[in-house]
Amino acid sequence: MSVDALYPTDTSDSSVARDLHGQNLQNTEYVKYDLSGADLSGADLSGSFFSVSSLQNADLSGANFKGVIAYATRFDNANLSNTDLSGADLLKSKFPGANIDGADFTDALLDRSQQRALCEIASGKTAESLKCGSLSAGYVPASEGQNKFNPGT
Repeated sequence: MSVDALYPTDTSDSSVARDLHGQNLQNTEYVKYDLSGADLSGADLSGSFFSVSSLQNADLSGANFKGVIAYATRFDNANLSNTDLSGADLLKSKFPGANIDGADFTDALLDRSQQRALCEIASGKTAESLKCGSLSAGYVPASEGQNKFNPGT
């Protein structure tokens, strides 16, 4: 299986298109790559790998991010409306200001803090796919003065 990789030096290459909407970009690799402001709307990025990359202010509306690994990737102010992120590994990624209306996060892996932040702005099916209702059943602190790990201490 061939995987194309794009590295930071590629960002200064004027031949790299910033308008990638509707493109088939399956199984591509973006390592420390800056796609800030890029138009990836409707693109198929399923199976792709992002590591320490930037998609800040990018238009990802309607894109297929199914099964993507996006480790420590920035989605600040990105348009993720109607994006399929099901099964994606999004650990250590950040989403401040992102538009997630209609996005599908079913079975996506997120840091708990990011899940909570996204649930604050999610509604409808997006909130369901983020399992926002289960957040209240999360961490429950032990009663003060009671050690549940070492009873009797």
